[in-house]
Amino acid sequence: MNLKNLKATLKFSKGRKFPAFFQLKQFFKILKRREKIAFFLFCFLFIGSGIFLGLSFYFQNTEFRPTSGGSYSEGLIGQPRFINPIYAPANDVDRDLTELIFSGLMKYNSDGDIVPDLAKEYPNIKENGKVYEFDLLENVYWHDGEIFSADDVVFTVKIIQDPDYNSKQLRVSLFGVEVEKINNFKVRFKLKNPYAPFLETLTFKILPKHIWQDISSENFPLAIYNFKPIGTGPFRLKDLKKNDRTGYITSLTLVKNSNYFGKKPYLTEISFHFFENKQDSIKALQRGEIKGLDYVSPKNLKTIKSEGFKVYNFSFPRYFDISFNPEKSEILAEKSVRKALNYGINKKALLEEILLGYGKIVESPFVPGIYNISAPDGYQFDLEKGKEILQQAGWRDEDGDGKREKIIQEAVEILFKKDLKKGSQDEDVRNLQSCLSKDPQVYPEGEITGYFGEKTQKAVIRFQEKYSEDILEPWGFAQGTGIVSKTTRAKLNEVCVDAPKKVLPLKISLVTIDQEELSQAADLIKKQWEALGVQLEVKKVSLLSLEQDFWNPRDYESLLFGKIMGLIPDPYPFWHSTQKREPGLNLSLYGNKEADKLLEEARQILDEKERLEKYRIFQDIIIKDAPAVFLYSPDYLYLVSEEIKGIKTKIVADPSKRFIDIENWYIKTKRSWK
Repeated sequence: MNLKNLKATLKFSKGRKFPAFFQLKQFFKILKRREKIAFFLFCFLFIGSGIFLGLSFYFQNTEFRPTSGGSYSEGLIGQPRFINPIYAPANDVDRDLTELIFSGLMKYNSDGDIVPDLAKEYPNIKENGKVYEFDLLENVYWHDGEIFSADDVVFTVKIIQDPDYNSKQLRVSLFGVEVEKINNFKVRFKLKNPYAPFLETLTFKILPKHIWQDISSENFPLAIYNFKPIGTGPFRLKDLKKNDRTGYITSLTLVKNSNYFGKKPYLTEISFHFFENKQDSIKALQRGEIKGLDYVSPKNLKTIKSEGFKVYNFSFPRYFDISFNPEKSEILAEKSVRKALNYGINKKALLEEILLGYGKIVESPFVPGIYNISAPDGYQFDLEKGKEILQQAGWRDEDGDGKREKIIQEAVEILFKKDLKKGSQDEDVRNLQSCLSKDPQVYPEGEITGYFGEKTQKAVIRFQEKYSEDILEPWGFAQGTGIVSKTTRAKLNEVCVDAPKKVLPLKISLVTIDQEELSQAADLIKKQWEALGVQLEVKKVSLLSLEQDFWNPRDYESLLFGKIMGLIPDPYPFWHSTQKREPGLNLSLYGNKEADKLLEEARQILDEKERLEKYRIFQDIIIKDAPAVFLYSPDYLYLVSEEIKGIKTKIVADPSKRFIDIENWYIKTKRSWK
């Protein structure tokens, strides 16, 4: 091609800024093969670099974020009975369901703090903590579309307080509390006395007045709405399925509440499957029928294949102890015995063997790591010290069979009633000389004159030194004094008065639930106390029997069971002397005036630092009195499929609170700009 033709071919149209397509075709014709390869390689690198830079910019400036979609299924043990906040505290399954369907004025967050829920903000607290005024959220709707208002709050409180509705557990917490509606979205609570944990009390869930107001107390437990609940929570009921043959509910499905007033959940659906026992639920998990279990014991955790699952380890303000009942056991009425039993428990062994280390040792009612109260030393395992305390208290193994007993002298007329010393002269001295003369090593002269002379004094000294463990050592004396005073008189009455005696074996009984972990703990405790020389009879019963036959009538010598305090501690129901009887929870029938005063004062103090100082002093008193053996606090182990993300909870007030951050759980994600 000559230059003239090339110029003609490559010339641009008038005003054109870019070559036409036919012109570009001519461009490739003039390139040599090597030049074409170089050109295309350059173009490939240029375009590739552009794509790389674009993708790099995209990935650096975007991130995976949760998005709506996905479902979660969980296995629960038991059956729904009342999906109703006023009855739910009595049943674990009901508590779980109401947690998702209903809302309260206040709620817990994932750190265990108490924050507003249906309340717009924290209350205005007046009159030194006796008045709480709440402004309520104004755009909250029940699942049936009706608007939430102050009427619902007042209605729920009144229902709980009315004994005809039989909301036992909640009624106690609201006893003496007055509630009034100020306007449609403002309520006021009045307390007789300040109560520091009152905000935690207000985490109970609210009922819709328009649904329940025309249902009588007799029909409340029978109402259809106990199984077709209407709430304001993040999820609402979709359906439930029953076994046609047995009538039992097999599963229940909740769907996301699109009108939820709070942050909308990412999960669109949650289903619960109900099982008779934990083993059946574990099998369902392994078959892939469910994605999580409400609680897994440490020993069950070892048997479950962990691939595809994650274990969440939540702190939980529950502890287990052995409550001693001094009214049912004269042995446990002795503080020395209670202390020895404390020293005879190897809590570390219990924690490792029963809980496989998933928990904490406790030395008082305050679980370490939950409350800002320093853990005390308490009773560290010391078998020899426990034996020594029992020996000094008269509990001895005289026949070498490994079982301790005490020789009890039955009550008789006291022979020696007053102090005697050198120079005394009366009938009491004659009785003293007569008593001492029965032992030639103590009073070899054996003279009975009625006069307390030098020979009698030396005889008294020999008597005191022979029984120094009971007479001299309690007072710190190394040698006899020759004076007949209180401890000497007591021993003289024991030795010289011919009184009937009985042998009291160191034997007590312990009641607990026939449940795997508690049953194993009771068996291990029995072995540990046998090493002290204590005979322990273990009674394992059903939960129903425990409540009806033992707990309520306080008919047990010792009781192994768990106790749960709120995240704002209030030990009053468990340890104040007024709570010894049902419905109180003082299972040790403990009474101490100083402890009572501290408990009364502490619960009325709003300042946390001042309140916890009262509890620290109370803690020292209760450890000294040893009304119980504080054992351990198990962690709450929650097993969930790894596809469920966003679970950030650290501490739960009760197991149902594992759902407190349910709105943050997710399965699906998408990339979004940062």
